[in-house]
Amino acid sequence: MTRRFATGLVCAILLGGILSGQQKAKNVILFIGDAGGESSLSAASIQGYGAPQKLFLQREMNIGLSDTSSANSWVTDSAAGMTAIVTGHKVNNGVLSLAPDGTPYKTILEYAEEHGLSTGVVSNMAMADATPAACYAHVDSRKKFGEIFPQIWKPRFGDGVDLVLGGGKKRILEALQEANVDLMQAAPAAGWPVYETLAEVPDKGKKAILLVDGDFKVDEAAAKAIRILSRNPKGYFLMVEWDLHPGNVEKMLETAVALDRLIEQSSTTLASRDTLVVFAADHSFDLRLRSGKRGAPLMLPANAKEFAAGGKYDLAVGTSHTGEEVIVAAHGPGSQLVKGFMPNTHIFDIMLAAWGWKK
Repeated sequence: MTRRFATGLVCAILLGGILSGQQKAKNVILFIGDAGGESSLSAASIQGYGAPQKLFLQREMNIGLSDTSSANSWVTDSAAGMTAIVTGHKVNNGVLSLAPDGTPYKTILEYAEEHGLSTGVVSNMAMADATPAACYAHVDSRKKFGEIFPQIWKPRFGDGVDLVLGGGKKRILEALQEANVDLMQAAPAAGWPVYETLAEVPDKGKKAILLVDGDFKVDEAAAKAIRILSRNPKGYFLMVEWDLHPGNVEKMLETAVALDRLIEQSSTTLASRDTLVVFAADHSFDLRLRSGKRGAPLMLPANAKEFAAGGKYDLAVGTSHTGEEVIVAAHGPGSQLVKGFMPNTHIFDIMLAAWGWKK
């Protein structure tokens, strides 16, 4: 018996045993802080509240640490990192939910569709980019936007991802044009109306595509998505991504605090009590708190390129992803399975087990 098979068998036995007789989840919300490693969350707590461990995520009872490596690298990109989380399989950097032989890996969103649940993806990043795309698309390169986005209305299971709300309008339209795909004709013809603003998306609708450029209010979009998806009596799966790359360090820290508040609201008020809420980062980032005084605001570099080697700033910020473990935190049915060190593929197992489903 190989070590990998033995580990998987043990995990399956433990998941089944722990959840037997306990409440199963009706809904699952997966929050992704893209590049939101522990060092970024720690700095966000100090920046936002003037003290450590004040984030809701840091006060959760069910917390673990996830490996973030990909199949071919100790340091993952978002495509491979998110694929591991939503399929339970590691792939090479740049690949989206696709096996080496070209066979699609079934995603957690596709499992939900197969069982008749409603599904959605929300992000302030491009909706054909790595994190949201890994939920609904299967392709050998994250760069193939023109091949990725049409998979929304060509689903493999159920009737496809229902809500697609987020950024990347210009880039996606350009890629679709190069692929000779007319979004405004193809998507509505397949049943996905396309909207210009979040306010236009009807609460009583079932399907929607919203693409914007510039500022996108992830918290408002997530709240609307929960309202819409909650109308399905069978339940729903929702993925919400908020970018935490420190291109602008101060804005990133503010965003981390806002994401934490959204997770707390979703865990306590927005979603029903039969909802498993999971937070994970697809990878960490080269950001370190190296100085600072209690009671004084942090001295922050203006951008990620100011590494602050001269000692002027309290935060040292690099320009790349890093490979250390990241926090996984959970609330609701099945959250007790989040504990200890785990591979990133185990997050998929936890979500599937919370529904009581098998691969």
